[in-house]
Amino acid sequence: MPLRNRLRLLAISGLALFTVAASLPPAAADAPRSHRPSGGGLSATIRYTEYGIPHIVAKDYASLGFGNGWAQAADQVCTLADGFVTLRGERSRYFGPDAAPDGSLSSATKNLSSDLYFRRVRESRTVEKLLRAPAPAGQSRDVRELERGWAAGYNAWLAQNRITDPSCRGAGWVRPVTTLDVVTRGYALSVLGGQGRAIDGITAAQPPTGTAGAPGVPSPGAAADAARRLLSTQNADMGSNAVAFRGDTTANGRGLLLGNPHYPWQGGRRFWQSQQTIPGELNVAGGSLLGAPVVSIGHNADIAWSHTVATGVPLNLHQLALDPADPTVYLVDGEPERMTKRTVSVAVKGGAPVTRTQWSTRYGPVVTSLGDGLPLPWTATTAYALNDPNAANLRFSDAGLGLGRARSTADIQAALRRTQGLPWVNTIAADSSGHSFFSQSQVLPRITDELAARCSTPLGRATYPSSGLAVLDGSRSDCAIGSDPDAVQPGIFGPGRMPTVKDAPYVENSNDSAWLTNAAAPLTGYERVFGTVGTPRSMRTRGAIEDVSAMVAKGRLTVADLQGQQFANRAPAGDLAAADLAAACSALPGGRAAGSDGRPVDVSAACEVLRRWDRKVDTGSRGALLFDRFWRRATAAVPQTELWKVPFSPADPVATPNTPNTSAPGVARALADTVAELRAAGIALDAPLGRHQWVERNGKRIPIGGGTESLGIWNKTEPVWDAAAGGYREVSAGSSYIQAVGWDGSGCPVARTLLTYSQSSDPGSAHYSDQTELYSGERWVTSRFCEKDILRSPALRVVRVHERR
Repeated sequence: MPLRNRLRLLAISGLALFTVAASLPPAAADAPRSHRPSGGGLSATIRYTEYGIPHIVAKDYASLGFGNGWAQAADQVCTLADGFVTLRGERSRYFGPDAAPDGSLSSATKNLSSDLYFRRVRESRTVEKLLRAPAPAGQSRDVRELERGWAAGYNAWLAQNRITDPSCRGAGWVRPVTTLDVVTRGYALSVLGGQGRAIDGITAAQPPTGTAGAPGVPSPGAAADAARRLLSTQNADMGSNAVAFRGDTTANGRGLLLGNPHYPWQGGRRFWQSQQTIPGELNVAGGSLLGAPVVSIGHNADIAWSHTVATGVPLNLHQLALDPADPTVYLVDGEPERMTKRTVSVAVKGGAPVTRTQWSTRYGPVVTSLGDGLPLPWTATTAYALNDPNAANLRFSDAGLGLGRARSTADIQAALRRTQGLPWVNTIAADSSGHSFFSQSQVLPRITDELAARCSTPLGRATYPSSGLAVLDGSRSDCAIGSDPDAVQPGIFGPGRMPTVKDAPYVENSNDSAWLTNAAAPLTGYERVFGTVGTPRSMRTRGAIEDVSAMVAKGRLTVADLQGQQFANRAPAGDLAAADLAAACSALPGGRAAGSDGRPVDVSAACEVLRRWDRKVDTGSRGALLFDRFWRRATAAVPQTELWKVPFSPADPVATPNTPNTSAPGVARALADTVAELRAAGIALDAPLGRHQWVERNGKRIPIGGGTESLGIWNKTEPVWDAAAGGYREVSAGSSYIQAVGWDGSGCPVARTLLTYSQSSDPGSAHYSDQTELYSGERWVTSRFCEKDILRSPALRVVRVHERR
């Protein structure tokens, strides 16, 4: 019997108890379920199909977690292990205190500050205290079983396999993990936009020892600019696009969803693809953030959902009035309260341990900065405390599990309302009945505009309108953050306050606020902390709305149309500016423009290249690289109010601003500098983009299409410029786990997926770059969701994994 047939027979016979049940639709969110915890000897069956995608089948949640942990370790053991070093506060011990973490679990700039923070989390038993809370404020039993099983599966893989990835082979820091480690990883992801954004400022905060030498608080205007830059979703390494279409816009009356999250291509915030099945209970496929026991973005037989990073600000500050006699005592309504302190020590490679005290208040930890640009000095009279409601939120995985169990967009909304577990993302969904759905369901501090108007300090009166960062008067108890009666935890907005759009012809988000979720019916009425209304949209949002509106007008949409949108690679900035720039270039006297150094540069050859450019960022597009390098310079040097002749109008937010002001100071200079740069690097002005935008995998260059944020590209690519290496040599962030999902009435979803950077980070794996090659060629993976499709896979490999006792 041929090997392929033997494998299929094994799959069918070994799963006799599973096959029929696993093809059933997932149970409704409120259906009765068995909560019987698994005992020892956890096991799961993993069926691998093309591109190393595992389809994990197990009898209960602990066993499903076991298979998940095993399979993630097999693909990503070094990346996962590195993250667990972070969570144990041991980076300085193994890698030195001054090296930088990969940024996946916090914004700490050095290992030492990362370690000091996570050691405090561990030693204060922060996560253990949160685990004591019953659901819905705390975790459900099912999620706890998943986490317990995940740790056991990861450990079993370590015990039963040899690490081949050279990045951690033989490393002493690769160790077994505990369930608490797994939960703490989820906690770190939850506080990523709050405490995780301020770790340097939290761990550096020390009482003043004198009045000299402390940096001053920036002026209100400077603080507003710094907060806006810090909290802008357009400047982050995580972004995303997603669109859901209602049934009357599609070819068969069923919904459609295209999800295109933009996440880092390296490190611990990568996605990993799988299908997870408990027969009769759960059947969901999609991408999980590494270390997560649930599918983060995905689909089942009835619904599909994606997330986009939201504009809601998940933190706020309280400005403290200090006791003049003791800067570790603050006053509330004139009454003194002493700060609490915890001293932690961090082992350091090649040196003595570092010991430091961290300080906290009723509002949260004392912080002395937010990012590089917003110092918050602790003086003899003033300090700042950071409130992060996600520091009390372990419900991230419960939200993901609830979405995976849903069978309609109504179930999606119910799961979001029930769990309130998503810290920093919007949710966009479609279902097989033709419904579309959007909700900015975030865990946000309950900062109402009324509270901000009544209680903002002078600093807050500048930062709140500009960025949504509230700075409240911590000396007044009447300025405390209140609670909504329908909120899962105190101090946050309840589900009834979340910006939500149901059953619009389309709902779309590209990391701007909820205002233009459907541009034909703008959404208003939410508090400033959620985002803005009536303000300029990003170039990517503008291009996306143009594209999806045209798709709705076309009608009779299919999954193929979603695939076409993903790789349309249209450059909206090019459509708006390239022709005018080419004309202005041709009008330059002698074809010359002065560069930044004052020297004239012959730019005449660039004029025709810009004119002929197809306004796309395909790998074969000639002129895309020239315009990209120019546009980065121009938008950095020329204020938006000077760059465009027609200013932004809230009455026409998609089409404005427009008409580039090519005579603005800095435009010709940017073109001259770009031409000089490319020539110095030996790059032809009309070189195909893919020749100079690529990633290298095992010595092979793979051309990559797509483009940067400021160009407005849906298929976002943020590469690293290295002229000496011949252009953009690597991708730091961009399109990641992509899915285009619809339904045809067969019971099996019509789904196409792509994991742009592939399943494994091990250069020796067959799945280190296979999907990256697909992505380069704009090809897709056909999802194998139903049993019949899994068992027909020509690459089918069945593995039974279990604990050894």
